This record gives sequence, structure tokens and C-alpha cells, in this order.
Amino acid sequence: MKIRDFGVEIWMNRYENNCELNIAETCVESLTVAELLEMAGKTDTILSELLPMKLTYGAIEGSERLRKLVAGLYEKQAMENVVITHGAIGANALVHGTLVERGDRVISVLPTYQQHYSIPESIGADVQILRLTEATGFLPDLEELKRLATPGTKLIAINNPNNPTGALMDRAYLEQIVEIARAAGAWILCDEVYRGTDQEGDGMTASIADLYEKGISTASMSKTFALAGLRLGWIAGPVDLLHAVSIHRDYNTISVGMLDDHFAAIALENRDKILARSRAITRTNLATLSAWVDGEPLISWIKPKSGTTALLKYHLPLSSVEFCERLLARTGVMLTPGSAMDMEGYVRIGFTNNGNVLEEGLARLSTFLAEQQAEAA
Repeated sequence: MKIRDFGVEIWMNRYENNCELNIAETCVESLTVAELLEMAGKTDTILSELLPMKLTYGAIEGSERLRKLVAGLYEKQAMENVVITHGAIGANALVHGTLVERGDRVISVLPTYQQHYSIPESIGADVQILRLTEATGFLPDLEELKRLATPGTKLIAINNPNNPTGALMDRAYLEQIVEIARAAGAWILCDEVYRGTDQEGDGMTASIADLYEKGISTASMSKTFALAGLRLGWIAGPVDLLHAVSIHRDYNTISVGMLDDHFAAIALENRDKILARSRAITRTNLATLSAWVDGEPLISWIKPKSGTTALLKYHLPLSSVEFCERLLARTGVMLTPGSAMDMEGYVRIGFTNNGNVLEEGLARLSTFLAEQQAEAA
């Protein structure tokens, strides 16, 4: 199987450990073990839980404790509708590998996480790209989706909230996509790894798994729950689909780590505290970023309604790679070039890291923009 280079991951691997200020990070600022245990009231008791554990493979599909907690993130899902995976990246790969065959029509939005179009392409699917544009606020054009979703379409892959734009489809918008998919007989895979970071209300938008009989939700502990180091995600969807996924999963996973499972369960048992922390960080930091964008004549954007990232359009005669490499070399600040997401002319910023890092990174970015404008004049 031949597959394209994974643009974002290659960029992050190359530079994230060689920068002073990383404002390309896509996770809410990661929790320490100490912070998690303090939230859970387990600082003095955790060893009594861990020391008796025998480090076997553990529950193959994930512990019942964890699967019940994940199901509790949804309106209509039960433990049987959940399987635990190695991150959302593992969940997405399993769904595509289970459902998609050579020649199948797959519709993917763009920009999105590259898995959702590069994996089906590598299988030999008929991949149709639904490009998200500023004209619709980076939401899918429903008329274009209807045109692409011909009868027999196998899968529609969407991302809500969207990475990298922060665009958000509310329940009513998702229900329109469901009707289009249902008419075509298509599955919907919704990568919901940023669910819980909405800028308004309780932060938690509707899930496709609760809205559609062929809806599949993938998510993880990485972004919203600030625990990427656990490398733990899940698939939520119809039981028959999960049985089919499990056949593929047996070949590449066996089980997730018992310690990862245990700490994820602790986190979800204290999800209200973690989500409150994440809401505070995402909303405070987006306000900081928004004020900065308002004062930068070389930058424009569609302000995110959710998520941890924004897509910034810059008005300079540079490719996005040139922009980001110059920025890093001159200031130590790391962003992600839009070309890594097939969106040339933009850069992606992650705004939910440490607030001080964000503020200093933006200050250095302003200096860089002024220098580039002067050099271009």
C-alpha cells in the first residue's frame, strides 16, 4: 500500500522539539500527572490502585469501567457501542480500513485531518473532496455535498469541530448532513476529537453517533481532555460496525495499555473539572488571539467557534513553508504551514497552550510580520 506523506505529522516531528515557543500545538495545555490526581483526590491513594495491578494485556476492547464512561459522553450510546483504540488516529484508521474498499466513493471535507482522504486514496477509493471555504465560514456546502453524494456512496468523512479552522456544525446543520447521507445510503464518520471545546454554552456540541443510525464518532483523551500522552481514543457507533472493526483491530492493537485505560477512566470520572479547565483556557486564549488578529493588517481569519486551532490567512508574497521556516529561524516561534494541510496561503496556529507562551509567541510574530512587510516593500 502506497500512501502520501502525512504533511502535518512530518512538520511537527521535524520542528516541535527544536523551537522556543510552540504555538502550533493542537492540544489544550497538557495536564501533569500531579494535576490529574489532585483533581481526582487520588494523590495519596494512587499507588494503592496501581501496585496490585498485574500488567497483562487487560480487557481487549477496553475496560468496562472506561467504556461506560466514554458512553456517558453521548446521549444515546451504551458500553456496547464503544471500543477503545490507540488514540483517535487509531480509531480513524480502523474505520476507514473496515468500511472502504477499492472503487468505493468516499467524500471528505478539506481541510481536515489528512487521514480522512489519504487513507481512502491509498486503498483505491473514489475520493471526492468537499473543499471548505471562507465563503461558507468553512462549513460544508450542503448543495455541493448533495451533488457529490451519489447513490451508493460508502462514506462521508467530516470533522466537527473542524481542524484547523475551528468551524462548528451545530445539531441542525449535522441533521441536514444526515439527511443527505441517508438518501445516498452512506456512513458518516465524524472525527470529534475537539468536541467539548465550543466557545459558548457547556462546550459540548451534538455527536453524529447520536443523530444517525450509520453515524460513527471518533475521539480521544488528547485534545479536549489534555491527556495526549495516554495515547487513548475510541470509536462510538452501531454494534454491528464495531464487530466489523474488531476484526481489523485484532491485527494491529490487541489492547491498549492497562495504565492508559486506568488513567483515562480517572480523568473521565472527573470530566467536569477537566472540561471546566479546558473551557477556561480555550475561551481566554481565543480572546487573546482575537485581539491580536484585530490589530494585524497582514492577517485575516474566520474566527473559530470551537476547537483549539485557527487558520490564519497572511498577506505576504511567501509560501506557507517559507513563512513558517523564516519565522522559526528568526524568532524561535513555531506555526504549521497551510500547505501541510493542502491549504496554501494560510498558517495554522494552536491557541490553547500556556497563555504566556501564546502572548510571547504573538508578540514575536508581530515583529516578524512587520519585518517581512518592510522587506517586501
